[in-house]
Amino acid sequence: MTRVDYYNDPNAPKANSIAVAVSAFIQDDEGRILMIRRTDNDLYSIPGGQLELGETLAQAAVREVREETGIECEVTGIIGLYSNPNHVIAYDDGEVRQEFSICFRAIATGGNLRTSSESKEVFWVSASELDALNIHPSIRIRIDHACIPQNQVFFS
Repeated sequence: MTRVDYYNDPNAPKANSIAVAVSAFIQDDEGRILMIRRTDNDLYSIPGGQLELGETLAQAAVREVREETGIECEVTGIIGLYSNPNHVIAYDDGEVRQEFSICFRAIATGGNLRTSSESKEVFWVSASELDALNIHPSIRIRIDHACIPQNQVFFS
């Protein structure tokens, strides 16, 4: 399934659904950030996805990181809660979704980098190299919030 993200676009289609999503910001011992390149929109992102029935938000984040990157992790905190109605995602099946997304801070506990059906690239990147990547503004905001040294929770 392919998707198109609209962000503050007056010509964006109207949302017809809402979904709970999670993402995880993880840094290695050198401070590099775990990133993927998504297969559905070709953009770079931190790992994440939808909450599934029967799991907690933290379990969803751990599962999504494992599925998309091969890395095992443990959730250690919350970076922010994001629900901007001016960010909608249109899928090729007609769904236009507004997300309610929780971005977690997590630490890697094991595993090995690998791609998946949702990630065509998986790698660690330094913060100084982020500007060279095509990252959607909604994801870049989460990364920027995570890089602020205070232990503050952001919300929109």
